[in-house]
Amino acid sequence: MKYVVPRGDANFEPKDPLWEEKVRESFERQGAMHLLGATISDVWPGGCEIRLPFRQDLTQQHGFFHAGITATAMDSAAGYAGFSLMPHNTSVLSVEFKLNLLAPADGELLVAVGEVIKPGKNLIVTRGDAWVFKGAKRTHCAMMQQTLMTMHGKAEKT
Repeated sequence: MKYVVPRGDANFEPKDPLWEEKVRESFERQGAMHLLGATISDVWPGGCEIRLPFRQDLTQQHGFFHAGITATAMDSAAGYAGFSLMPHNTSVLSVEFKLNLLAPADGELLVAVGEVIKPGKNLIVTRGDAWVFKGAKRTHCAMMQQTLMTMHGKAEKT
């Protein structure tokens, strides 16, 4: 089954010609994403999609994906959306985010999509959305607004 989620129509130009490689290599260094079993399923200038298959150890007391797990996937998806537009020799940090839980994250697959709303030199505003899939049913379970900080001259540790 193909799991499809909506996307915005923004068209951004990356500042780093190696933006995709930079994003994917950074994701591979994230221990938290590996621990959760998350993968980047797509990345584009100003956007990122992360997928997380259901596991019982990622749930809360009702058997749904835990809100903290959902927030973590959305934080990374939106963070990498912003990172894709940052220049070479920079890194990204989340400054803040506000999360709304719209429905229980009850499904076999969680898909988090992050997209840049407003890029800036030092701060980038992003939006994150999360959907769960249960059979053919898609449920929009969470949304967030996030602010990212560009760490100029501070590339990630390798």
